[in-house]
Order: sequence, then structure tokens, then C-alpha cells
Amino acid sequence: MSGGRDDIADATRVVSAGRRKEWTAGVVNTPVWRASTILYDDVADLRAAAGRDTHHRLFYGRRGTPTQWSLADALTELEPGAEGTFLYPSGVAAIAAALLTVLSPGDELLVPDSAYDPTRSMANGLLKRMGIATRFYDPLIGAGIAGLIGERTRAIFMESPGSLTFEVQDVPAIVAAAKARGVTTLLDNTWATPLNFRAIGHGVDYTILACTKYVVGHSDVMLGSVTAAAGRFARLRDTSFQLGQVASPDDSWLGSRGLRTMKLRLERHGQSALAIARWLETRPEVAQVLHPALPSCPGHELFARDFTGASGLFSFALKGGGEKERAALIDGLDHFGIGYSWGGFESLALPVDPEKYRTATTPDFAGPLVRLQIGLEDVEDLIADLARGLDRFRAALG
Repeated sequence: MSGGRDDIADATRVVSAGRRKEWTAGVVNTPVWRASTILYDDVADLRAAAGRDTHHRLFYGRRGTPTQWSLADALTELEPGAEGTFLYPSGVAAIAAALLTVLSPGDELLVPDSAYDPTRSMANGLLKRMGIATRFYDPLIGAGIAGLIGERTRAIFMESPGSLTFEVQDVPAIVAAAKARGVTTLLDNTWATPLNFRAIGHGVDYTILACTKYVVGHSDVMLGSVTAAAGRFARLRDTSFQLGQVASPDDSWLGSRGLRTMKLRLERHGQSALAIARWLETRPEVAQVLHPALPSCPGHELFARDFTGASGLFSFALKGGGEKERAALIDGLDHFGIGYSWGGFESLALPVDPEKYRTATTPDFAGPLVRLQIGLEDVEDLIADLARGLDRFRAALG
């Protein structure tokens, strides 16, 4: 269950990872094992099973079958140096399990002000009710986070880049400050995936994916994962078992199938998104494009230093206007759906309002933001669609 070798290319790794012979039984893909009850040969066999480590052993359906183990193993192999991965029925469930693994009543958690709204809601809701305090910090604080670490601080959560305004965090600097004080680090790495940012290799203790996005890649499965660094997995697994967390075998199988093409899809998402982001920079209706690969994006120098590529999600700020004008742009798009999530094969456009959620920083943009998920459609078709949308925006401005 430990992370894979670091001398294998990612394109090879995503094809071969997790496909143990004892699980595939002579076929290419691990079959779907659906199970709740596991039968034993006799009472002695039952007693023996209860007294041994059930990792990668059939015990009870909630503990998993080869279908779940295959995907979990593959995700561990994508993070050389990792110890193990646990799967969850959603990305939010993964975040919750990771936080509950490392936090207790009376502890303090540090969270970037740019964090995914469900993470923020969890901090202000469930964790607060449990007596866990949260302090929100500027995502660009870097090594300065050392000044926020107090006697009660037990964990630092990161999301890099932020999924609305795309600030890139200085993960190595934050990890170094945390390690110096014995503080656990967690990273929501959904935007980059391990293919574009090796979280465990950068010293993170727990790295989290909403596998719903790029791992699955087809907008039809809810799935999450947490991958733990060496020495961190047992506590995560025990907490997850106690919470009754389990990802369905059917969803896990679809996650494994999506994983095999993730590198190719991610490369296409990234190339198309960057082409469109650069085109948007040339448009007079656009005040700013928030894409980490662009020098104008906050934290770009960190992106250039630490990341090996970009994904397909970014935002742009319009030059003036409000809700009505932004809606005129979005509502008439032909090739962009309007909906939450991202990472699927289809393009999406979403109005986002980060100022409604921030408490530690104040977003300041010339106009409203639009977040784009760039799918696998032809780039020129998407650009033509956005051009018509910007024409509608300009007309609505009068």
C-alpha cells in the first residue's frame, strides 16, 4: 500500500497502478465486487479474521473489496512516498474524515480564506460545534503563517490554487513552518491532481482529492480520497472506519476506469484552458484573467516553481457590470453548461462571488467573476461561443 516508484512516467503509472494480479484474476480491469456479508469457513476462521489487520483482506463489505482497494492503491502509487489511501463517497466526505482524523475539541485549525465553500462551512459548522476553532488566513501568506501558529494550532489546511480566485499557495514554506511546530498539514489538491503537483513529495501529511472531478472525469460519480504520508495512514483508516465511511464498489470501479485516461484528459483540459485564458486577456471586456499559469495571477511564480502543468479550471473578471450583465454573457452560451463541479468532459460556466465568503481578505475586482471549466470540445468553438457571450455582455452594459 506504499507509494509507487518515482522512476516510472505518469503516463505509465496511471495505466498500470492498482492492477494487482490477485485482484484482476487474469482480466485487464479489477471486476466489480459487490458485498456486504463475507462468509467464513468455520468459527475459527471467523475469530481469526476479527483479530488480524483487515487491510486488503475481505472481512465485511464496509471494509472494502478488491474493487475499492484497486483504486486506492492506484492513487497511492501516484504519490511516491505515500503510505496509503482511503476512499470516500464524496470529496466533502474526504475533507471531513481528514480533518476529524487530526483534530480534537479545543484544537485550532488554520484555513485559507480562498477555500472551497463546503470546507469553510464545515469549519464554521461541524468543527465549531465540536469545540474546534478555525482561523482563516490570507492564501498568499507563505512562510508568514508561522506567526499564526499558536499553542492550540494542530493543523493547517491548504487549497492550492483556490477554486474560485486561484491564488497559488507556497506549500513548501507552509509545510516547513508547520513541521517546525509539530503541526499537521492537509492539502486539497483537486485542481492539480498528483499528476501536476506531488503533495506528499512536497511534505504534505494528507492530500485530498474530490475524485468526482478529474479522476472520474465524466460528471457521473461522487467520489473522494485522502492519501496519507508515511506513518499517517493507520489513524486515517481507523477514523474512517469509525465514521462508517465507504465508497461504493460501482463508483470505485468507474473511478479506476477514469483514472486510466486522466493524464491524457488533463493535458487536453490544461492546453485548451490556457489557450482560452490567453485569448480572454486580449478582450477589452475582461479586466483580469485568474489562471495560475499566467504571470498576472497571484502566486504565479509559485506555480512556475512547483507545478508541472495546469488543469482546465480558471476565472476571469469582467470590466464593470453586475449580475444582469454577467447573466447575459452566461445564459446564451451554446457549448458551456451552467452548473457546479468541474473536471468532466463538458465545459461549464458559473457566476462566482468570492466576496460573499471572505473574512480575512477582501477581493477587489473591476467587475463580477465568471468561472470556466474547459472541457474536451474544440477550442475554436469555445472561443467563438465566449466571443458571442462577451458581445452580449457589452450590449447589456449599453
